[in-house]
Amino acid sequence: MKQLNQTVAAIAPSATLAISSKAAELKAQGLKVCAFAAGEPDFNTPDCIKVACERALDAHKTRYVAAAGLPELRVALSEKLAKENGALYDPTQIVVANGGKHALSQVFQTMLNPGDEVIIPTPYWLSYPEMVRVAGGTPVFVETRVEDGFLMRPDQLEAAITPRTVAVVINSPSNPTGMMYTPAQLRVIGEVAIAHDLWVVSDEIYEKMVYGEVEQASMASFGPAFYDHTITVNGFSKTFAMTGWRLGYAAAPKPFAKALASLQSHMASAPNTFAQWGAVAALKEAAPDVTKMVAAFAARRDRIYELVSAILGVRCAKPQGAFYVFPNIMSFGLGSLEFASRLLEEQHVAVVPGVAFGNDRCIRLSYACSMENIEEGLARMAAFCAGLKR
Repeated sequence: MKQLNQTVAAIAPSATLAISSKAAELKAQGLKVCAFAAGEPDFNTPDCIKVACERALDAHKTRYVAAAGLPELRVALSEKLAKENGALYDPTQIVVANGGKHALSQVFQTMLNPGDEVIIPTPYWLSYPEMVRVAGGTPVFVETRVEDGFLMRPDQLEAAITPRTVAVVINSPSNPTGMMYTPAQLRVIGEVAIAHDLWVVSDEIYEKMVYGEVEQASMASFGPAFYDHTITVNGFSKTFAMTGWRLGYAAAPKPFAKALASLQSHMASAPNTFAQWGAVAALKEAAPDVTKMVAAFAARRDRIYELVSAILGVRCAKPQGAFYVFPNIMSFGLGSLEFASRLLEEQHVAVVPGVAFGNDRCIRLSYACSMENIEEGLARMAAFCAGLKR
């Protein structure tokens, strides 16, 4: 067999998907599994979005559109970014992609030359390092502390910068921790990036899942220098329960957006046409549905945090956004992979080991699930932990 591309061959499989696969096997055996692994809203896509897609199909809107996305959607996104994020992007500066992952992957491919470094705070969303490597770059990790809310300090960023550094990734609210940078903290991080002429890849996919403790802010809104150094990435999957629709987007300064659109023209031609008509409706009509979903997430956040924090030997920071908790389980003397594997085997509770996110001391639980699942799953986890030695 001929040799594969070494970078691709070295990619580690997604730990989230691996846990979900094992949980599915147990379910197939007739066992009840309390699943906290997948970062996917358990709500149905709002009806107004589905109706708009149906109308597009009925009108035979199934042909190619512009490589950077449906013009009507790019206009709607431009209006959304101005109104909700305070960032003025012309529609030509927005590239609609096949999901947030696709947008991020193409951003790194557009940005990086071989050996360029990208600073990624840990814990991180598990796909960032692999995306950087596939694009020819080198991920450089900055370990954050629970005492700092799992947020990178400006002095840590400064210390990690080398002559090869090109960009820093910021994800607020964060997957996996649910923690957020305040606007003031975000501004200082941006000032360091500007001083060293770095790109800030601002992943804002969870921007609507915020629960009042911290104000959500977009780096690009802070002023011209911030705007010129920021690539804003977002998508429809989390906010609108549209995970299977595969629509995300990036907004960037004009030269970067032009190059990004050119890359996409060769990589994907264009995103799904009729799905994009659904996305237009999402931006214009689905706000009441989003409000209801976020209210449900807030109630679940409060309950799962209460239950996790009550387990002897487990420490957990209260998440401020997204729909994850990231409790520390190191008092039990197990690595996160062994802890997660045994929890699944012995109590049929599926969580994601923190090692996949660059932190082997924690596990991630998604509360994008029912309150019933939270109650039963955490009772099982408490029983599991009670049986472990500390």
